[in-house]
Parts: sequence; structure tokens; C-alpha cells
Amino acid sequence: MDRELIIDSNSSGIDIALLEDKLLVELHKEKNNKQYSVGDVYLGKVKKIMPGLNAAFVNVGYDKDAFLHYLDLGPQVRSLNKYTKLAITGKASQIPISSFRLEPEIEKTGKISDVLAVNLQILVQIAKEPISTKGPRIASEISFAGRYLVLVPFADRISVSQKIRSLEERKRLKKIVKSIKPDNFGVIIRTVAENKLVTELEADLLDLVKKWDLIANKLHKTEAPTKIVSELNRTTAMLRDLLNESFNNIFINDSQLTDEIKSFIKQIAPEKAGIVKYYNGTKPIFEHFGIDKQIKNSFGKIVTIKSGVYLIIEHTEAMHAIDVNSGHRVNREKNQENNSVEVNIEAATEIARQLRLRDMGGIIVIDFIDMTEAKHRRQLYTSLRDEMAKDRAKHSILPPSKFGLVQITRQRVRPEMSVAILEKCPVCNGTGEIKASILIVDEIENNLNYLIHEQNEKYLILTVHPFLYSHLKSGFISQRLKWILNYKRWIKITPMTSYHFLEYHFFNKNNDELKM
Repeated sequence: MDRELIIDSNSSGIDIALLEDKLLVELHKEKNNKQYSVGDVYLGKVKKIMPGLNAAFVNVGYDKDAFLHYLDLGPQVRSLNKYTKLAITGKASQIPISSFRLEPEIEKTGKISDVLAVNLQILVQIAKEPISTKGPRIASEISFAGRYLVLVPFADRISVSQKIRSLEERKRLKKIVKSIKPDNFGVIIRTVAENKLVTELEADLLDLVKKWDLIANKLHKTEAPTKIVSELNRTTAMLRDLLNESFNNIFINDSQLTDEIKSFIKQIAPEKAGIVKYYNGTKPIFEHFGIDKQIKNSFGKIVTIKSGVYLIIEHTEAMHAIDVNSGHRVNREKNQENNSVEVNIEAATEIARQLRLRDMGGIIVIDFIDMTEAKHRRQLYTSLRDEMAKDRAKHSILPPSKFGLVQITRQRVRPEMSVAILEKCPVCNGTGEIKASILIVDEIENNLNYLIHEQNEKYLILTVHPFLYSHLKSGFISQRLKWILNYKRWIKITPMTSYHFLEYHFFNKNNDELKM
């Protein structure tokens, strides 16, 4: 498989496209002001304990408090809290973590109120970015991922990726890590560590230990909420996790970023540094490599596959629903059952790609075309499972039900990737209907009444379309003057040519929009 990474650096941030055999399979957008990314470490303060949920809400500086469940505390949370307290007072530098005396582990079935207290300062790591109206989800079992190893402070276990099948190799890797790992650190050996030398593993481990030492130093005299350590940005994290011999090219349209990524790759895989190339063409980089066209064809409610098969993808608060349709794809030489099998297997390949591309998480329900024979349902399940094996996100797939539905759960740690390729009508909001224009003045007055009497606003600015502006200010005793006399408040009306005919908004004297 040929892999290429196309990186578009622009004013708003960085867009990253991963191509497999020239087909777009992953799209990531990293904003310049991005905060609260998975892997970032914060010093937070416990704001509220919720015994009924066996969880706590922690202030990490986000608008909404982060959610910390008891099961995400980690067994060594008491040791972490003790070390954090020492680090804040400056005493941790005198006690290396290798000689630190660990506290007893917490019980798996314990209560969070026995471990945490309100206003306690606690070291936490972002496990799930803020999504929709929810704050971040956090964990206090801190871990740092490197190229070959994952370091877990205050643990003492060594585990090996299950994808490393060879028993001899697993034993070799465990033996190596046991000989080089400091005390009071746990290590998870990643799949890419297979067949690596001691020097490569040791260098990776030392880098991770330095990252932990940086935390201890930065905690001194720090007050919560504060970001302590940032995870690698999305670009370098992808390269760290994905870079292998199948990568052919990495094209970047920013010379400085090109040098940074080349330098990073020289550290983790020196033999691959030559694949990093600076793109300085006249066309935008995504247009040059055909990514813009693939984005337009791949996002939206209806996704068409080349053969005529198409998918309808609906998103709701509770789940995602995907409906498979055969479209105009008909093979007259085959019966309905065989046609259904071919359509479903073709759709399964595209569905697996869509889940990665849109980074859809949570519950996904797929309505495949009905198949009567059990062997064909098993064939579809196997095909979908094989396609989903390429997905790095944790997922679980259930076999087709008797109704022909397949259920998938997929890990969701970031907001779903969404690219708007259609726009709703600004007047009707996509419904095809608008409110009767004769009622608009009454509607404005009702909202005006609410803002003055319920929210006690003293000064109001009403922005409207110029036609409506003329209507509200026309006459010796205009509608605006009637409102001023009636409500005994100053009301300013401003025309806005960019508004549609029935659009209006209220603002206060600080020019902040007022929501009803």
C-alpha cells in the first residue's frame, strides 16, 4: 500500500490529508489556537464531587468543567496526588521518582469521595476533547506515547502490544525493557517496537522520562488551572504513530514546517527523511493533488460510489445511521441475492473509509440490503471487519441482525470531522417555509418585552434589514418612538444590508449579541 501525507499550512491552521493508494482516507484540521487536545496534561482543581455518578468535575480552564470518572483515576492516583503536592512546593526535585515511596493502590470498586476532595489540585490528562456542549473528559492515569514505547508513571508493569504475535519476540522485548526501565515507571511496548534494537528503545524511553521530569519542574509554585505539557501536534503525532516503509511522500506547502517535520523524522526514522518534500506550485496544494475534489465527493448526506451504489448518512445526537442503496447498479446475469452481496461488500469498503475520514464515533447503525442466506451475512461481516482493521480507533462490530442491521461502536476522542459542501437557505433555514412577514413586528416587540422586563436590559441596539429599518422609523410617531415611550428605554435601530429580509438581532451597549 502506498501512503502519502499532504499538509496544507494556511492562516487558520494546518489541514492534513492521508492518502492510501491515492484515495483520501483521513482528514484532520488543526487550528492555530487549538486547546484541550488529547494527551495534554493540566493541573486542575476539583470543583464538585458527584457521588451518584462516582465522578468529579474538575476545572482545567475550559468554559465547562472537565469530567473525571472514578474508573479513570488509575490505581496509583494517591501516589500521583502525593507527588503533585511535593512538586508544587518544590520538594519533588529532591526525590527522584525511582526512589519515591508509592502509596497503596485504590480499589477498583471504591468511591471517588474517598480519593478526591473539593479544591484539591490534581494532575490530569485530556482523554477526550470537548465535543458539542460537553467539556473535556480527563484521566489521572498519566501516560506519554513515544515512537516505540508508552510510559506510565507510578506503575510497575510491562505489557506488550497484542499485535506482536511472536512469543519469542514478546519475551525479548520484555527482557530489554525490564533492564532499562527506571523503578516506579510502567511501560507499554508498541507494535512498531518489533525487532528494534536496545539502543532505539532506550533512546525512546529516555525522551519519555525527560518529559515526566519537565512536568515535575513546571509544577513548582503553579496554581490550577494551568496547562503543564502539550501533546505533540496532530501532524507529528500522526507521523510518530503511522510512519513506516509504506510511506512514499510527505508534501508540505510551508518551508518552515517542512524543515521542522524533516528534523522530527530524522529523530524517529532517519532513513525516511528524504520523503519530506516542499511544495511550491502555483495551484493550492489540495487542488494539485486532487484532494479538494475528493472532499466534495466524500462529505455530505449522500455519498455516491463509482458503480452507482450510494450511501445516505444521517447524524443524530444519539447515533449515526447509514443506509445502503444499490442505485442504478444492476447485474442482469445474477440473481437478487448475489447482487445484494456484491452491493453490500462494496458499500462496506466505503463505510469503513467514511468512518475514518469523518472520524465518526459513538454508535453507528448500518442498514445493508437484505440477504436471505446466512453464509452471505457472514461474508459481509468478515469483509467489514477486515476493512475496519485498518482503523486505528478502537471499535467493535456486531454481526448482522435478523433485520439486516450492523451495529458498530467506535472510539470518539475528538469532534467529528465535518466539511460543509451545502448551505442552508438563510431565510427558511432549509425548511422551505418562512414566517409571515406581517407578524415580524409583533415578534420583535415580544422579544423586546422579554429583554427589558425579564433580563432588565437598559440599552438596546436592534439591527435589521434596510427595508424593515425604513418601516420601523417611518412616520411622525414611528414604531421605534412608540417602543421608547412605552418601555422607557433607549432603543437604537441600525440597518444591515447583509441581513435577509426578516432577519434581526439585538445587542447591548457593549455590542454583545443578546440571546432569547
